Amino acid sequence: MRKTFLNIGTTLIAASFAVSGHAAEEPQEPQGLYSADTILDADVYLSSNLEERVGEVEDILLDDDMRVQSLVIESGSTLGLGGREIVVDNGNYRLETVTENDGDTAHRVIVDVSAAELDEMPEYNASWWDEARQRAREAWEATREGAESAWQRTREGAERAAETIDERIRGGDEQ
Repeated sequence: MRKTFLNIGTTLIAASFAVSGHAAEEPQEPQGLYSADTILDADVYLSSNLEERVGEVEDILLDDDMRVQSLVIESGSTLGLGGREIVVDNGNYRLETVTENDGDTAHRVIVDVSAAELDEMPEYNASWWDEARQRAREAWEATREGAESAWQRTREGAERAAETIDERIRGGDEQ
């Protein structure tokens, strides 16, 4: 009899946490400004199973303009041991913000890939870092060269237009 009351009491307590936790996890409207400190260590879930935690945010990767480019997710670890750190690029995740019962803001990250696709994402290591920096450098060089080329074409076009206008003005003076 005592065991039955203990089981019922435990079940009721667990149910109250589930209900209060669910009520507290109403997603908020976008904030417009976020603290990296509150996003680090946020729990990560797959969009296909919002109940199963697959990891936590380990790092936030920024570009030269300080825009977020990727998140580093520690996945598969037990008590902080083992697992692997993977890179999830923008467009493959979304951030959900909730207000907890105590008024604090909490975040969770929803990754929009399957479990198999998550396993195939690149591992965050020195090799990945070197390759990503090289790709970013190459993209910057291509952009810079394209911008210089566009500027040169614009300047040459403006010079030709000025010469044409000048010729027409002089031609009009001779008549």
